[in-house]
Amino acid sequence: MKTERGELIEIAGFLGTATNNVAEYAGLIEALTMAQQEGANELDIVSDSLLLVNQMLGKYRVKHPNLLPLYEKARRLAHSFDRFSIRHTLRAGNKDADRLANLAIDSGESRLVYRSHVDS
Repeated sequence: MKTERGELIEIAGFLGTATNNVAEYAGLIEALTMAQQEGANELDIVSDSLLLVNQMLGKYRVKHPNLLPLYEKARRLAHSFDRFSIRHTLRAGNKDADRLANLAIDSGESRLVYRSHVDS
């Protein structure tokens, strides 16, 4: 997450055994929650999960019962922002997410947060 103050916030967390779709929603919910805690009014999400993006945009229905409560929570959080957008990127365009996923798996920690300053 990049803030208007030029801060980069990275979050990683170990979920244990979970499907990729559950992990994608867990990451989205974590990002939405952190953005809310940071006082963000506007949020642009980029995800390499086409399923998640299309479900959040209302293009696809959420059929799996394990995903429905996660989807509903993500939608509630997304509606708390003045402006929310979500778009898809190819996996190659989302290498930071892969790096953080590997970090979470390797560490086994339930939640890791890294903060650093980035140049605009």
